[in-house]
Amino acid sequence: MKILKYLFNRLTFMIVVVVVEVFLLLQFSHWFGSVAGWIEGVLRVFGVIIVMYIVKNSKHLSSDMMWIILIMIAPILGTALYLFLAGNLFVSRTFRSLVKTTEESRKYYVQDPNVMKELEEKFPENKGQFRYISTSAGFPFYENTGFDYYPLGDIGHPVMLEEMRKAEKYIFLEYFIIEEGKMWDQMLEILEEKVKQGLDVRVMYDDVGSFMTLSASYAKQLEEKGIKCIPFNRINPILGIIMNHRDHRKIMVIDGKVAFSGGVNLADEYINVKVIHGHWKDNIIRITGKAVWSYTVMFLTHWNALHPEDADFEKFRCEDPIPGEKDGYIAPYGETPLDSEITAQNIYMSILNQAEDYCYIMTPYLIIDTEFINALILAAKSGIDVRLMTPGVPDKKIVWEITRSYYRQLIQGGVKIYEYTPGFVHAKVFVSDDYTATVGTVNLDYRSLYLHFENGTYLYNSKKVLEIKEDFLETQAKCHQVTLEETRNRPLKELVLAFLRLFAPMM
Repeated sequence: MKILKYLFNRLTFMIVVVVVEVFLLLQFSHWFGSVAGWIEGVLRVFGVIIVMYIVKNSKHLSSDMMWIILIMIAPILGTALYLFLAGNLFVSRTFRSLVKTTEESRKYYVQDPNVMKELEEKFPENKGQFRYISTSAGFPFYENTGFDYYPLGDIGHPVMLEEMRKAEKYIFLEYFIIEEGKMWDQMLEILEEKVKQGLDVRVMYDDVGSFMTLSASYAKQLEEKGIKCIPFNRINPILGIIMNHRDHRKIMVIDGKVAFSGGVNLADEYINVKVIHGHWKDNIIRITGKAVWSYTVMFLTHWNALHPEDADFEKFRCEDPIPGEKDGYIAPYGETPLDSEITAQNIYMSILNQAEDYCYIMTPYLIIDTEFINALILAAKSGIDVRLMTPGVPDKKIVWEITRSYYRQLIQGGVKIYEYTPGFVHAKVFVSDDYTATVGTVNLDYRSLYLHFENGTYLYNSKKVLEIKEDFLETQAKCHQVTLEETRNRPLKELVLAFLRLFAPMM
């Protein structure tokens, strides 16, 4: 029975389909052998056109260099792969729908002019950053009347359960990974109970992120319990085994009154119930007040792109948000690969460029382009205390080695790097000068910055910024500071890492 289950699981099916596709491709090449030269010639010309297009339109040329080199070295393979991967944005019904709903949802992000006026009058030195987030990126600032930072998933998870039990109207969840176990089972029990009470319960998970943790029929299982469920961008082995644009967001919204986000997925590893890569250092945030509305709109935008059912999002707005003491300003924001705006990177760069005393960064992965490298080094050389915290125990060995390949250049430029000795750092945090911070899902790597759907929460002039700073410093005490001597590699390894960095955007 176990053998049959293994033979017919999703992964086995995908592998078989890919093998068949490769076989058919080879047969296609054989059948058209007489005109293969013409086909190759056309693809070479087309490859040159694509390279010119990339150079002209690239938002991150050092990362896109992978495509340029691949197409020039292997025109047929490189051109085919580029069209295959980039094609998702143009031929996928999912993405066409997302473009439409994203544009339609902009009307729900309304900036209170009084809040923006107050911000600019109080902090004129940063009004450019405020205007970018509110106007260009399109995510309004609110008076922060409720933000809590939990430095571990273990600490934040019980709070999530408590808030879920209080739900009276709806619970929306959108996560990259869901895995059956203690964490999810406790949540599912509450969701089932809330459905029986008549609440609107919706769950969305990424089909690739949960590929190894949930069965192909899991969405149907939840639907049978009365829980609405959507697997985001389902893998289609016929049209494309490589689905390059994933929903990496972590969002929970309850009644429009409370929202949760952070780095934690819904699996036991994230709350240290299951230990695989040592101690898991992550975070969860809770938001109350008017700012919850932005997260409500983010969720509904994705949900209605895949399952149109809400003609008017306003019915989900909370008219009586949880009252709280005013504590600075807050702006939840999203990142999408479907527009020309690189919101998350621009916010990261703005925090770094405007730092005057320090900028502390937590990230599980470090795969950055020359622009970001130069910005980090310039800040350090300008007297800013720039610190990067990365994992001491890898979850993906190759990606970890690529991350470490950046150390030498950064340390030589004055950036301090710390590896978390007890295990894996999964938090994604920027904190600067005791008044600015952002916490979210965006890693410092190509996939998060340019390819995935992400989200974050920007804080300004809030007392909670000091809590985030304190978490960094307390975690740093458990870290090892990497020295320049430790970054030396043998010539062969350096060559291999240089090659891997070139193709890091695929990892």
